[in-house]
Parts: sequence; structure tokens; C-alpha cells
Amino acid sequence: MRQAKDTARATVRIGFDGRVYKQFRGHRARERFLNEVKVLQVLEERGCPNVPRLLEHDEETLRIVTTNCGQRVEHLSNQKIDELFGTLEREYKVRHDDVAMRNVTYRKEDGRFCLIDFEFATITDDPNHRPPPVMEP
Repeated sequence: MRQAKDTARATVRIGFDGRVYKQFRGHRARERFLNEVKVLQVLEERGCPNVPRLLEHDEETLRIVTTNCGQRVEHLSNQKIDELFGTLEREYKVRHDDVAMRNVTYRKEDGRFCLIDFEFATITDDPNHRPPPVMEP
């Protein structure tokens, strides 16, 4: 497995099978894990094509396995970033709450930009949904 990210909040590895393995840790790890699982499930139910699909999740180990959404983007205009995150909120009723280029990938197989990392996202049309507060990376 290739390590893609190692921070105080999570370790992300890409498997040889192409799947993404994310291990939550640190402050409020359980809340962030549960939030990301819920948001990814809602986005799949709503047919959002430009986010990873949740393949597995384990509440005991706080680990999720998702499909791979391509490579991280290194250059993107602010207008395109606003468009991607705005579409997510307008069409799928999910506000990402961590709008940054580091959360945008590009999947060359279908030429699609994708959004990742939903641990702080808000489901805007669910009045009972309360994500953990956004923390600085």
C-alpha cells in the first residue's frame, strides 16, 4: 500500500487494488468517522457521481474503505473550486465545510473532478445532522 496522507487526524493509504483506506484518529475521531460515513451514504443515495463510494466501514477500528477518485489536483482556479463545491451543495444538499484544493481530485478515466474528505460536511436538508466542528489541519 502507498501512503497518501499521514496527519494527526487520519492516515490514508491507497491499496494495490486501487481502494482508499482511511484510518481516523486524534481529536473527535469517532464523530468525524461517523459523519463521513453518513455523508458518503447520503451522497450515494442521491446519485452524486463525483465523490468516492463507501465500500466498507468499521466502527470499532474507525476505518473506512472507499473507491479511488483519482489523483489530487495541484492547480485549479478559484472559480472552478467554487463551482465544484457549490454544485455539491446546490444539487446534492451537502455543504463540504472544508473547501480547499487538497479536497479535489481528478479521475482521468472519465475526465471528472471529484471531491473527497467529508468528515466535517453538513447535510443541509437534514435538521438533525450536526457534524463535528471544523478544526484546523
